[in-house]
Amino acid sequence: MKLRQLLPLLGLLAVVAGAQPGTGLVDAARGPVAVDKLTDPPRLANAINDDVRRPRNYDMQPPTIPHRVDGYQIDKNFNKCLDCHARAKTEFSLAIPVSPTHYLDRAGKVLPQVSTRRYFCMQCHVPQDPAQPIVGNAFEGVAAPTGK
Repeated sequence: MKLRQLLPLLGLLAVVAGAQPGTGLVDAARGPVAVDKLTDPPRLANAINDDVRRPRNYDMQPPTIPHRVDGYQIDKNFNKCLDCHARAKTEFSLAIPVSPTHYLDRAGKVLPQVSTRRYFCMQCHVPQDPAQPIVGNAFEGVAAPTGK
């Protein structure tokens, strides 16, 4: 390992080693519990399942999933999401169709099926959970361009 790679680790070790047990070294993600103490993981809540489309926070943000996806099979052989969201099935399912961008290959050629580059939906799209943020967030999106 190069020294440049070791420096962040050495800095972290210096901070942790310098703290005596019970001195209260805390991490915002852990809450008020000191780093050297065990914590109980937060309880899992039921995923939001209201089928309400959420507003996006910034341009080009992938939309969130407004329903439960527990147990959905998404692997190289099958994609459960496409049972409803494939363009050929949305008339029956009334689901939002997969974006036309998901049917393009790297060269921009239109494909008859979802591109393998966009096949694993939950790499970008996430289901909603009624969890509170563990750290503060003051993010403000940029207003949409006016086209002037």
